[in-house]
Amino acid sequence: MDQNITVENLYRQYCTEGFDENGVLNRFEIHCPDNFNFAYDVLDRFAQLEPQRRAMVWTNTEGEERCFTFRDMSLASNRAANMFRANGIRHGDRVLLVLKRHYEFWIAVLALNKLGAIAIPATNLLTKKDVEYRIQAADISAAVCTATCEIAGYVDEAEQELNRRLDAKFICRGQREGWLDFSQEMERFPDQLDRVDTRVSDGMLLYFTSGTTGNPKMVLHSHRYAFYHVPTASQWHCVDPKGLHMTVAETGWGKAAWGKLYGQWFTGAGLFVYDFDKFVPGDLLEMIRKYRLTTFCAPPTIFRFLIKEGMDKDAFASVQHVTTAGEALNDEVYNRFKEITGLELMEGFGQTESGMLVGNLRGMKPRPGSMGKPSPMYHVDIVDEDCHSVELGVVGEIVIRPPAEGQFTGLFEGYYRDEERTAAAWEGGVYHTGDTAYQDEDGYYWYVGRTDDVIKASGYRIGPFEVESVLMEHPAVLEVAVTGAPDPIRGQVVKATIVLTSQYQPSDQLKKELQNHVKRSTAPYKYPRIIEFVPELPKTISGKIKRSEIRNRDNPIHPHPHP
Repeated sequence: MDQNITVENLYRQYCTEGFDENGVLNRFEIHCPDNFNFAYDVLDRFAQLEPQRRAMVWTNTEGEERCFTFRDMSLASNRAANMFRANGIRHGDRVLLVLKRHYEFWIAVLALNKLGAIAIPATNLLTKKDVEYRIQAADISAAVCTATCEIAGYVDEAEQELNRRLDAKFICRGQREGWLDFSQEMERFPDQLDRVDTRVSDGMLLYFTSGTTGNPKMVLHSHRYAFYHVPTASQWHCVDPKGLHMTVAETGWGKAAWGKLYGQWFTGAGLFVYDFDKFVPGDLLEMIRKYRLTTFCAPPTIFRFLIKEGMDKDAFASVQHVTTAGEALNDEVYNRFKEITGLELMEGFGQTESGMLVGNLRGMKPRPGSMGKPSPMYHVDIVDEDCHSVELGVVGEIVIRPPAEGQFTGLFEGYYRDEERTAAAWEGGVYHTGDTAYQDEDGYYWYVGRTDDVIKASGYRIGPFEVESVLMEHPAVLEVAVTGAPDPIRGQVVKATIVLTSQYQPSDQLKKELQNHVKRSTAPYKYPRIIEFVPELPKTISGKIKRSEIRNRDNPIHPHPHP
């Protein structure tokens, strides 16, 4: 072991950084061995270098509290890996993780990393139908679920519906027939583990993400993915290696990997995790104040609610740096938050398929409403429909051009089991984000919207097809178009524009009935908060519904004050 390596600089063994005269990152390259595995080469290494270093402070709404050192996490993940292996989980197996913000998530995902299995984090908001689709599409062989919601029951029902049994099922925070108690079972196994041979190119994480049409896509990341969030943590979150960082996201979303795991621990920072089901702005403010967080990240919606709650400067007295992503940030929220706290909200942009593509990095002066400038880890460009670069101030699609030969792309390995969608994402030799923006004369990017119809509401990514399919099951619905409508609190909300069958008449009661129908049939966050009944939908000459016309009518584009 190199005696000069410390927890704070371990990542520099693998990453080369360069900075301009203002201290802003302008070069980032990755050099990692073929057998790199974050759980062994970072977590376990930290446990050797500084075994008592704080890795996580966890608390919940009941007032329980746990503090984990890196050694604690290393040994616990070894036990879990031995337990998983004894129950048939092997290299390459796909394992569903639905664990809310329980600390068991980190133990489970690291254990799977060590075995070379593929973790599939998912939100507890899934319905039985969602679970069935995921089990079948990814050929899931095992599950680790919380007992604090209905998800374990949905897994059982999905097994019956699909006429297949998972190889292993583990439950946390409760008991259930046919499931092994995760914590109790883990204690039966040793806390030492011989290294399992894995490759950096092996699958590590798989996320389901909504698209414009069809069922959710499966985004596969390899063990390289851990490196993509080193700049996220060190140059965007600006984590303090001696402090506590909080990203609000629940573990079922890709944002958790951005802000609650790989990048932050790569730099030695401690994680703060507040385990809650219902977001209460006052409670979150108290957590920030009580635990004296040093860095904080949340979607703009959260900041809107915190401001509305009447937050004061005291809550953020210990916070050194604040970041936001997941949806567009408007000037009003930026200005009001700065007025109260003195802190500037540093916006960033990326996808489930990537690391941070564009951001307001350490040392940059943010421009309210701008996503920032491209990360040096990527060759970001804005192009027209023919993949030609557009001029400054012209709106085009954000794309990633391929790196030089031998360099990592910083992107996902592809859509799992879907060569057609993967090829479409790389049409024309560039990776298409599906998001549009323009660039100003100083290199700042300004977000405009999606090229497709995906809705971004309160940090969630919602495909219209999924909501439309559920609504079409209701006998009142003849035709429907689902779009995103502007909302002062959530940024966007789901809107359903509906043509009714002849037997039904528009009414507030019917709106409520349709909303409840969606809540029962799919994840509740997807339900349409706005329903408009119309005699007909706008269509192309070939009969295709023109969602863009509805969207533009609800949200006309106004030029930004920074051309």
